[in-house]
Amino acid sequence: MYLGAHLGISGGFSEAVTEAGRLGAESLQIFAKSPQMWSGPPVTPEAAERFREAVRASPLRATAIHHGYLLNLASPKPEMLERSRTAFRDEIGRADLLGVNALIFHPGAHLGAGIPAGISTLCESLTSALEATDGSPTRLLLENSAGQGTTLCSSLEELADVLGRVPNAQRLGVTLDTCHLFANGFDLRSNDGYGVLVDRIRATIGEANVRAFHLNDAKAPLGSHLDRHENIGRGEIGAEGMRRIVRDRRWTEVPGYLETPLDDRGYARYAEDLATLRASATTPPRRAGPRASPRPKARPAARTKVTRRP
Repeated sequence: MYLGAHLGISGGFSEAVTEAGRLGAESLQIFAKSPQMWSGPPVTPEAAERFREAVRASPLRATAIHHGYLLNLASPKPEMLERSRTAFRDEIGRADLLGVNALIFHPGAHLGAGIPAGISTLCESLTSALEATDGSPTRLLLENSAGQGTTLCSSLEELADVLGRVPNAQRLGVTLDTCHLFANGFDLRSNDGYGVLVDRIRATIGEANVRAFHLNDAKAPLGSHLDRHENIGRGEIGAEGMRRIVRDRRWTEVPGYLETPLDDRGYARYAEDLATLRASATTPPRRAGPRASPRPKARPAARTKVTRRP
């Protein structure tokens, strides 16, 4: 796995690459504008080129933008939906200009309209975005939710439903957040629990569609549906639970981005979490689980035909 973190851009896009280098990161996730704003200052061609050059000169193997928090591509409210769709297209343009590999976004919430209606609206939003940005090289990655409130795509089945219903979805994929998986009942603390997750991935979204991980320990108990991130090894999942993911050869060429809490020491907390993950990646697990074996030959998903890799 390409280990890295979400870093700030207050010093500029290229400075985030410099910070990633100080951490020894192999992957970098950023915001392209304030996550609390619908729009932001444009990305200048000069800033974009500096970022691209910095990435080319760095050891980074993967880069991504995370969309802001206001986005709701499943909203039943027309004004909110239109603003979200406009902001989404704008963010795709920023990602294209910066040359990142992926744009990671939250699928949204149905706000009481019901899951079927929310999924349908989300699929319509993605279909229109793909059509409006035809030719864009940026892959769009839906992030699984923790299942709080009316948020969509807390289950792998809902993610598979979206991937299977959006036409020409070759540019779509999935980011799996470990805290959110745990909040939805996947017990990453045991070989058997992790094996259940891998089996469900195969049967729904398909392994090839897992394009990134958010590597977060969990403050809240298993199945809580609470989105509460914790530093690696300090939460309910624990360091050994994270070991099963970062050591799994299925994800060797998949980026894993930390989104763990920081304190007044800044990125020193990230450095500690990366050290824990790297130690986990080189320390043999206590017991080899049969489902954590090397990547098998690709098999089609049971419910959808979305296991293709473009």
